[in-house]
Amino acid sequence: MDKQVQAWPPSLWAATGSAAVDAPPLMQSTRCDVAIVGAGYTGLSTALHLAESGVSVCVVDAAEPGWGASGRNGGQVIPGLKYDPDQLRVMFGTTVADPLIAAIGSAADTVFDLIRRHGIECDALRNGWIQPTHSDKTMRALEKRARQWQAEGAHAQLMDGAEVARHIGTQAYVGGWKDHRAGSIHPLKYCRGLARAAQGLGVAIHGGTRVARLERREGGWRLHTAGGAHIDAGRVVIATNGYTDDLWPRLRQSVIAANSFIVATRPLPEALGASILPGREVASDSRRLLLYYRRDAQGRLLMGGRGPFADPGGAQDFSHLERSVELLFPQLKGVEYEYRWAGRVAITRDFLPHVHEPAPGLTIALGYNGRGIAMSSTMGRCLAQRLCGQAGTHFPFPVSTIHPIPFHGLQRFYIAAGVAWYSVLDRLS
Repeated sequence: MDKQVQAWPPSLWAATGSAAVDAPPLMQSTRCDVAIVGAGYTGLSTALHLAESGVSVCVVDAAEPGWGASGRNGGQVIPGLKYDPDQLRVMFGTTVADPLIAAIGSAADTVFDLIRRHGIECDALRNGWIQPTHSDKTMRALEKRARQWQAEGAHAQLMDGAEVARHIGTQAYVGGWKDHRAGSIHPLKYCRGLARAAQGLGVAIHGGTRVARLERREGGWRLHTAGGAHIDAGRVVIATNGYTDDLWPRLRQSVIAANSFIVATRPLPEALGASILPGREVASDSRRLLLYYRRDAQGRLLMGGRGPFADPGGAQDFSHLERSVELLFPQLKGVEYEYRWAGRVAITRDFLPHVHEPAPGLTIALGYNGRGIAMSSTMGRCLAQRLCGQAGTHFPFPVSTIHPIPFHGLQRFYIAAGVAWYSVLDRLS
């Protein structure tokens, strides 16, 4: 086992999650139809859907299920992407865009359907997502967004400033919209639930098993692990997202692995808590450097947003989020914080998920740009259908070649410059 991944990063989810999945390191070589590298949402959803079709699957992870972003995110299940339906049709044309819009529009359905079908206990709540704005100019863009999704059949609701204030509990916004398709989960419980459901269908899952090298062989692939064992498989899926290493050439350089930071208060007293998100929606604002927040099942307030490129070194690295809490919710001034943590988000140059097939029998999927729960769960379902060649199904995500980001080694400077520029744009708007 790789020594650097033995300890779980401290977080609210690690402290309150279900029991860890039994996923011992791979000690003996094995064979399967499909080998999957990465035991996060993409890998586990792919494995589960493949197993439901009778495919033999082995999932390996350098750490264990949920160790990366799948066990550290904010737990917001939001459909859609950065781009609205009309923008996607301009970018790709209707033939390509329409199946993509249908897939991303139903992405939250995938999550809640998996939870229902497999009885996953993960504090699931489907009370919607609110996107508020501070700007009248941006409010006009949100009105267009809501109307476009309404035209696609979504339950979308425009809200004025007073209505946003009633739903969120702050006077900071001029308006917004609510997407009733969305909801919230305990992300680590959901991830471990996917893993147990997959194991129940015969999927082998091995943690502490880093794949050191891929070898193309007649009839498939051989995955050589750092521990000396190997896996022979007809097909391979790489699903490592923000924790992608150099297993496949140039892949790591095709995304920016940016840190997202989160703080969680202590459970709020009932009277105080009732003034903030009383309907238990999730929220993220419209700024480029957005804040995202929600209440958890025990009544804590969680606040998330961008942070330094480096992993946090102490409580001082979260002070910007704690200031944001007091600015939005003055009633929480002086509140105590129980947890602070961070995880890496994979950001692509075009802010779209990327699917690559750089060699026969090899599929790569990554880059969810902050919409990982719904989008990666849906990606896994669609990948499984593609790998099985299921009749009557269409793979909705464009398949592209790997394009490294120029001067990727300077990504910490990209992030710092981007944060500064977006801060200026947010203030101007």
